[in-house]
Amino acid sequence: MALLKVKFNQKKRVKLAQGLWLMNWFSVFAGILVFSMGLFLKIELRKRSEVMDNSESHFVPNSLILMGILSCAFNGFAGKICYDSLDPAKFAKWKPLLKPYLALCCVFNILIFFIALMCFLMRGSLDSTLAQGLKNGMKFYRDTDTPGRCFMKKTIDMLQIEFKCCGNNGYKDWFEIQWISNRYLDFSSKEVKDRIKSNVDGRYLVDGVPFSCCNPSSPRPCIQYQVTNNSAHYSYDYQTEELNLWRRGCREALLNYYSGMMSSMGAVTLLVWLFEMSVMVGLRLLHTSLESIANPEDPECESEGWILENSLKDTFKSALENLKKLGKFNQVEAGAEGAEGEEGGKTPAITTVS
Repeated sequence: MALLKVKFNQKKRVKLAQGLWLMNWFSVFAGILVFSMGLFLKIELRKRSEVMDNSESHFVPNSLILMGILSCAFNGFAGKICYDSLDPAKFAKWKPLLKPYLALCCVFNILIFFIALMCFLMRGSLDSTLAQGLKNGMKFYRDTDTPGRCFMKKTIDMLQIEFKCCGNNGYKDWFEIQWISNRYLDFSSKEVKDRIKSNVDGRYLVDGVPFSCCNPSSPRPCIQYQVTNNSAHYSYDYQTEELNLWRRGCREALLNYYSGMMSSMGAVTLLVWLFEMSVMVGLRLLHTSLESIANPEDPECESEGWILENSLKDTFKSALENLKKLGKFNQVEAGAEGAEGEEGGKTPAITTVS
């Protein structure tokens, strides 16, 4: 029994073709939207590529860009088919191409659905990418005189100001690295010497943070040095008082920013996928209803359209049988080639008559 069998007359076929033509052009605009989303996400990721450890995060925007281009191409082609289906003479040239085209549409829709899911599932990969990238970026914060790293201080400062964050996981991350360049340290000072000697790696570590960690909304002047020294500041207790530094780490801030963006894009891509699926189903109904016309010379006669010629179970069984036959055919060919090789290797016997 055919799946989703529908009866059509000429009027219904014309309405279906016209509706599909309009839907395909809407799908072209949807493809442009998907392309634009991928391009926007790629630009946003490029802006902060210095604090990202690898390029895996670009898989989603690259895929969205590709799917957007393919969507425009596929739906533009389908729109032409639907337009020509109104004229039986023009539609005849598309008949041999429709089945391969519908198979490609099926693969295309599977890819769109997969990419929509990836938009929701990229959070874990993005988390590890940002964690390692920010860690490396903070290490290079002091290298303002090193070629290739001199921009890192500005990048980190602008990042902390824009996203109202501090450090990788929090402001205390700055206590574990030397973020002040040796160029600005007085090595004749006893305090500097003592701090460097007290560290195994010979680094100048302080309980301070860069100025970009300061919260301008705080009524108190920013305490960015000796953050954990209560006696260094009047009426101050870093354990109980609300510090005037950003509490949130930049990894969390960036992760929430990109995750929210990708989730929105994933939802839009799912809607586009549903729309593409409806277009593909409609095109399949149009194709089968035109092919099943009993008398091609009488276009006004009734016909039937369907999604699958048989039920899902029968279609699946038929596909498995075809695969088995294909496998057996390949085995027979391989066996025949082996037999020919053996016959060619034999030396013919020569008999002499005396």
